[in-house]
Amino acid sequence: MDGTFQRIRELAKRYEPDMTRFLRDMIALPSESCGEREVVERIRREMEKVGFDEVTVDPMGNVLGTLGTGGRLVAFDAHVDTVGIGNRENWTFDPYGGFEDGERIGGRGASDQEGGMASMVYGGKIMKDLGLLEGLRVVMVGSVQEEDCDGLCWQYLVREGGLRPEFVVSTEPTDGRIHRGQRGRMEIRVRTSGVSCHGSAPERGDNAIYKMAPILRELRALHENLQDDPFLGKGSLTVSEIFSSSPSRCAVADGCWISIDRRLTAGETKEGALRQIRNLPSVAEARAEVSLYTYERPSYTGLVYPTECFFPSWVLEEDHPVTRSMVEAFRGVLEREPVVDKWTFSTNGVAIMGLLGIPCIGFGPGHEDQAHAPDEVTWKSELVDCAGVYAALPRIVADRPAR
Repeated sequence: MDGTFQRIRELAKRYEPDMTRFLRDMIALPSESCGEREVVERIRREMEKVGFDEVTVDPMGNVLGTLGTGGRLVAFDAHVDTVGIGNRENWTFDPYGGFEDGERIGGRGASDQEGGMASMVYGGKIMKDLGLLEGLRVVMVGSVQEEDCDGLCWQYLVREGGLRPEFVVSTEPTDGRIHRGQRGRMEIRVRTSGVSCHGSAPERGDNAIYKMAPILRELRALHENLQDDPFLGKGSLTVSEIFSSSPSRCAVADGCWISIDRRLTAGETKEGALRQIRNLPSVAEARAEVSLYTYERPSYTGLVYPTECFFPSWVLEEDHPVTRSMVEAFRGVLEREPVVDKWTFSTNGVAIMGLLGIPCIGFGPGHEDQAHAPDEVTWKSELVDCAGVYAALPRIVADRPAR
């Protein structure tokens, strides 16, 4: 494929201005989770313009662009929702107006992760331009609600939409590396109950907030002793929210509950993580309730698809054919050796591979440290690199036997 790699490189560079314009258009459309309608329509128009064979929007609101009609199905994923902008004063430029210089594009979603969508669409165009789709059907998904509930969209796509590809490329930002795994996560609630009374005589009641205090100390200690893994790293735990209920500010609290962001390394299970918290002496003494949150927020189309907030870890083997094929595509197009690593944060891979067992590999423009940060940027050179590698990968896989 040496000559093909050269043509891919040339086309990817030629399409840099188109990718830049497309990405800036997406950034200009605020698209927080459950508010993606406008950016989905913009993506649909771009897919149609560059010649995708079919473009549809499913009942959840995911946009799917299809290329080719062959028997081997592969997919690419970019979530098209973003987080909000946070404190506007922390930005030195308009988060939606963005900015552009010779090397970078700025704005909310530049790295996380509308840049991946820009590279995907033009990677698909290169596949079509160069006739790389023989025997293949490639589906490029712009998925919704990932920031709210990672993997929910792919649970819906596979279980309700019947989309089950041979493998999926996640285009989340990878800092120029190939990523083949990530820790999982859980959203856990711990609740204590008490009895309210007038705040002038607190001894008449039972303060639920005070019951939570020793639990917080033991949770902090639990974090320090969680399981480690040589590839994915250490499991972690942090208390992310605290709430209370009381008849008034002049009363003893009759309820207190916290949210825990629990990151799961290899080998950790849902049941085990919940049991660790339930077995804490302070939790037992307070008779606290420990449970998982459920996500059931409607998508922008109004569809509700409830799911338990458990998102397992996953690792694709280093010698898996998809890993080897991605390495080959990277070497061929970019003419250098890749670093193969893992994400620190979570992606739709928690459902694609973690829940559904579909091989998943990651390569995407942008950097993890830009995600959710003010003055978010991505790099034009990475848009070009990723579009080229995306264009080459399915052909390399198709020339190998299915596993």
